[in-house]
Amino acid sequence: MSVVAISKNRIKKEGGFVILPLDEYRKLCEQAVPTYYLKGKAAEKLDKLVEGGLKDYREGRTIGARSLDEALKIYAKKNKRG
Repeated sequence: MSVVAISKNRIKKEGGFVILPLDEYRKLCEQAVPTYYLKGKAAEKLDKLVEGGLKDYREGRTIGARSLDEALKIYAKKNKRG
């Protein structure tokens, strides 16, 4: 068993600490993301956007990247005009 020592001054300064098992922490993080339910035209518009993205993915017209910034740079290079 590991021992964690935290000074009383730090606890007072930070306002307290919480120690959780990693699985429980991950569940709490997942629940912190809001859930949106769309209706009507907004839902239809999103459905069409997703369908188009999946079609592009199946046809191999997507970009693999670690970040949005990297993807935009790759896209710009592929679609360079001139």
